[in-house]
Amino acid sequence: MLDARGKESVCRQTWQLIAEIQAIPRPPELEDIVRCGVDGSVPRDTFFEDLQDPFRALRSDAELRVRICERYLHFGGYQYATADDLLGMLPRSKRTVFTHADIAPRNIMVDANNRITGILDWEHAGWYPEYWEYAQILRSAAWGDWSEWMDRTAPRQWDLRGIEAARLVLALVSSEEEPEPEW
Repeated sequence: MLDARGKESVCRQTWQLIAEIQAIPRPPELEDIVRCGVDGSVPRDTFFEDLQDPFRALRSDAELRVRICERYLHFGGYQYATADDLLGMLPRSKRTVFTHADIAPRNIMVDANNRITGILDWEHAGWYPEYWEYAQILRSAAWGDWSEWMDRTAPRQWDLRGIEAARLVLALVSSEEEPEPEW
């Protein structure tokens, strides 16, 4: 169990690693796609899945925000009266960056001196809006005070009200489609 100093150290190291990960340049063949897996594939994520078939690639931040809003409304979003209300609350990203997309205590290896030695579980990694890692870290999870420490030490904080509103609806869709595995 980490004390306050250890938690702060691990969180600051995590943000430094995230900055290094986000600095990885995107391959030229993926330059015009806002959200995709490492290899350009379509990711499985309730926020980004398309309601239409075939899948429409997301080519701008505006298209990404519209997709989230479409899914929110399609699956019974009720908190905001109009699509414009939710669209106005979703964060805007000026760039797409390489993102692990599942940074959590279970995926961070730490040695006896509280130094990070590795990050595991890269299956969700890909090109996301620059706020996505922060949004994923701060999602509700059973990780004690992890999200609080990561928020406190974050180099930049994003307004996630729109993401959280959409997450409340889309998490229900996700849990209905795929039951959580038992441990």
